[in-house]
Amino acid sequence: MSKVLITGADGFTGRYLAAELQRAGYEVHGVVRNPIASGRVVGMSECHVADLSDTTGLMAVVREVRPDKVVHLAAIAFVAHGDVEAIYRTNLVGTRNLLEALAQSKVSLDAVLLASSANVYGNSVGGVLDETTPPAPANDYAVSKLAMEYAARLYAERLPLIMARPFNYTGVGQAESFLIPKIVNHVRRRATLIELGNLDVARDFSDVRHVVELYRRLLEAPAAVGQTLNVCSGQAWSLNDVLTMVREVSGHDFEVSVNPSFVRQNEVKTLLGSRVKLDAMIGPSHGPMPKIALRDTLRWMLEA
Repeated sequence: MSKVLITGADGFTGRYLAAELQRAGYEVHGVVRNPIASGRVVGMSECHVADLSDTTGLMAVVREVRPDKVVHLAAIAFVAHGDVEAIYRTNLVGTRNLLEALAQSKVSLDAVLLASSANVYGNSVGGVLDETTPPAPANDYAVSKLAMEYAARLYAERLPLIMARPFNYTGVGQAESFLIPKIVNHVRRRATLIELGNLDVARDFSDVRHVVELYRRLLEAPAAVGQTLNVCSGQAWSLNDVLTMVREVSGHDFEVSVNPSFVRQNEVKTLLGSRVKLDAMIGPSHGPMPKIALRDTLRWMLEA
């Protein structure tokens, strides 16, 4: 049975990825920063406690598990996170520590997937963003992810790296600090007013269950090693589109007010990804891969 090690295994994406990999027949191990009360995540054989700041501790986990594949999800993922130093410490230095631990452990690996972000493209507008679009990060989170990509290049000859640039995705269990869970949670409470920030935005939204399936397929695709790939739906929805769908699915109407304190400076206006490279690597020709419509994702979240 092939082993996979997931950092950030107890996070939003990690929990879905663990279940996806277990269903596919993998033995799944997780790295978490703090002990979990139950001792493990659903779908996971074992959780190991280690911090991204501790290269020696990470190396000990890698040598104990001896994984065949690694997925690095642990990160500060909220763009507006208040502690800028923590963003760089975790997303950049923490990733380099992990890569150093993997390189020094001498464990034979066939894939190491690193989760970057489509935010590295910045304020690009018009057309579709593919992997050749020049990066232009517009906030510290995006800069930290782009810097992580460059740091990872230092290990490209020693480790089988796959760089994933996920666009926005959501699902049951995502923190309310993110846009769609915030809207959904307001509607579930039958609130009559919701305060939002920038309304003039459009995003390429995916369902977390689809994203983790794409991650699994990338791990299983030898041709993905050494590549940078967008992970996206290939369709952008405006915030007004999302609000309309939520109203229709829930049957609940509400007023929207712009709260100036929620308006982000340097907000990325439009993020729409190209799936051409991703589909060529792991798309329908490599087996059925049904997409999940945003309306169905919203219904799932509203009914959870």
